[in-house]
Amino acid sequence: MNQNTFESLGLRRNLCRVLDDMGYLEPTPIQTQAIPALLQAKDLLGVAQTGTGKTAAFALPLLQLLDENNVSPHPRQPRALILAPTRELALQIHGEFSAFGRDLKLRHAVIFGGVGQSPQVRRLLKGVDILVATPGRLLDLAAQEHVDLSLVSALVLDEADRLLDMGFVRDVKRIIAQTPANRQSLLFSATMPKEVADLSRDILKNPVRVDVSPKQVTVQDIEQRVVNVDNSDKQQVLEKLLHDTAVSRAIVFTRTKHGADRVTRKLIKAGIGAEAIHGNKSQNARQRALDNFKTGDAWVLVATDIAARGIDINAVSHVINHELPHEPETYVHRIGRTGRAGSAGVAWSLVDTSEQGRLRAIEKLIKFSPRELEVQLPYREREHHASATRGTRPNDCARNNQASNGSRRPRRRRRRRAA
Repeated sequence: MNQNTFESLGLRRNLCRVLDDMGYLEPTPIQTQAIPALLQAKDLLGVAQTGTGKTAAFALPLLQLLDENNVSPHPRQPRALILAPTRELALQIHGEFSAFGRDLKLRHAVIFGGVGQSPQVRRLLKGVDILVATPGRLLDLAAQEHVDLSLVSALVLDEADRLLDMGFVRDVKRIIAQTPANRQSLLFSATMPKEVADLSRDILKNPVRVDVSPKQVTVQDIEQRVVNVDNSDKQQVLEKLLHDTAVSRAIVFTRTKHGADRVTRKLIKAGIGAEAIHGNKSQNARQRALDNFKTGDAWVLVATDIAARGIDINAVSHVINHELPHEPETYVHRIGRTGRAGSAGVAWSLVDTSEQGRLRAIEKLIKFSPRELEVQLPYREREHHASATRGTRPNDCARNNQASNGSRRPRRRRRRRAA
């Protein structure tokens, strides 16, 4: 038997047929290492980034184990629980469980905040085998006795470092305390800081460790450049960069939610199709922004670090850091939104003098210094003309400039000298 197949890992043929229909030809490294151990109901500590096939690595064995147990779910009492840090990641995980388990008679549900809870409560009341949830909404429903975690046989913490970064450590511990002690536990994290290591020791029992983190911190195919610019000129530089004909789809990262909204408003005013996504947006607004970005209705997505990880968006040609993040590891996750699936990518960072300390920390982490990219801004007296053409694509700008070459500049009025 070919040892590099899903069937050789112990997955049943019905699951393998679904994978074949979906185009999954052979397992990734994390799937090869994780699936056999999880099918034996072992605990697992996985160090892996988004895009490694991590979700399938835990979803497929959990689906098989739950289906083999052949136990009907009780109302409000899920049999497996997956915790995710963001609504977008929760929806993505739920979608993959639904796709992989389409031929199984297992029930799935996803719950998160930012939307009404009534449909989620009704779904839980019918009984679900697999529940994907964000911590806040799960605790709210548990406090109202709409969900009971006492029958959870498998617990998955996905993006554990992100869960802790977002301040969910207490919520996560409260949720874990409501699950049985004899459960199967899985923890996945892209990085392994002390807090995550401590949490893994608290919840995992003799875990199998699977580490498929890249040996190099950043993807080699990503061209990284730095633009040294004052904060006051960043918007103007950003708009000029976005007019580059090579930019087909870009994510612009800001450090704050208000900053994301401000940058988006100015881009739209300049005629650039942009959408904003951050934690203050409703779930419907966030999903609409992502859909518009994926379909091309908006070719620029302005986001906080909520979009730095866990969201799979293909064909992002450029990532632009409007401000550098406080944590150098976040920079790595941000630029990882481009250059995916073996394609080349470009990452530009706009750096004010006040951000030089953050830049040094990033260079220390990635072990090299990105080259400087010079951006020539128009003269101050031409700003009015420049602002009138920024909303167009680069070829239109060139035509406008050619058309204006023959016109006379307005003559400046001389100031009379005092006698």
